[in-house]
Amino acid sequence: MIVLSKRRLRPALLLAFCCLAACSGERPQQLGGNIFGTTWAATYQHAPDDLSAEAVKTEIESAFELVNLSMNHYDPESVISDFNQLPPGEPLEVDWDFAYVLTAALALGEATGGAYDVSVSALSDLWGFGPDGPTRLPTQGDIDLALSQVGVSHLEWQPETRTLAKRVPNLKLDFSSLAKGYAVDLAADALDELGLEHYMLEVGGEVRVRGQSPRGGDWRIAVERPDPTARGSVQTALSVSDTGIATSGDYRNFFESEGRRYSHLIDPKSGYPIQHDVVSVTVVHGSAMMADAWATALIVLGSEEAMALAEERRLAVYLLKRSDDRIEALWSASMAQWLDDDLL
Repeated sequence: MIVLSKRRLRPALLLAFCCLAACSGERPQQLGGNIFGTTWAATYQHAPDDLSAEAVKTEIESAFELVNLSMNHYDPESVISDFNQLPPGEPLEVDWDFAYVLTAALALGEATGGAYDVSVSALSDLWGFGPDGPTRLPTQGDIDLALSQVGVSHLEWQPETRTLAKRVPNLKLDFSSLAKGYAVDLAADALDELGLEHYMLEVGGEVRVRGQSPRGGDWRIAVERPDPTARGSVQTALSVSDTGIATSGDYRNFFESEGRRYSHLIDPKSGYPIQHDVVSVTVVHGSAMMADAWATALIVLGSEEAMALAEERRLAVYLLKRSDDRIEALWSASMAQWLDDDLL
């Protein structure tokens, strides 16, 4: 019997900036809405006098719509859906934003030795993490067939002309670990151009912050403790400014069958859901897109390889892993500057 987790949600960054009105002479402006099957929220202050909240919201949503039309694989009219439906050998000219995100994804795949792969859709669908959900456990034959449809080596990519084709049938791209972060980055760029110097923008857990929070000083972001009995509890706190933050984990999106737990995070080499010690990875990076993508990539690698790569690349990484019956925290040298347990 297959049992789903209660909801398919990603691990949370808790936006810990309470007492907004009391801690500043100016009440901050707060906006929000729905996008990409999740929610977005923005908080800003000290806006130019002639800048209306409606103008800010319009710019944010325009950035989101651009990404939606290009990279939302649930939208049959998007560019990524057009590509996913193509037969082998038929080229498609993609937009500039798509090309930028794909190039970043390919570079990250190379840096992780293939542990990160945006063509893993056939395996994700097979294991029940696509739109149809789980129905049965796949056989080895099913997995082998899906593996033949996975691998960025099967792509024909011409960055000079932004032309993309596939060499094998049924290969699909999924930018889920990049698109929301890229949307945050684009919208943050728009806020910068509007003259906003103090803001927090978040889409489904991907965050960018600029300047000071409404209480003064850095923005305070809490990392969730992966405790199913105390959802929303805090593991640690970050004190950040002018950067992006994202968390990836295996404790929200999973199913259970015959007493075994299957994570939504698939190892593109083996074809199986990851079965190692990492619970969650939080990354602080100048780009929300890269924070999200690196968090996903590192959790697939496992704690030892992930932390070694984090130090090699000087990434700011906070990793939680299972150690016997407890959760152990590890962090890279570059993350130490952002950690502030005094905020708890």
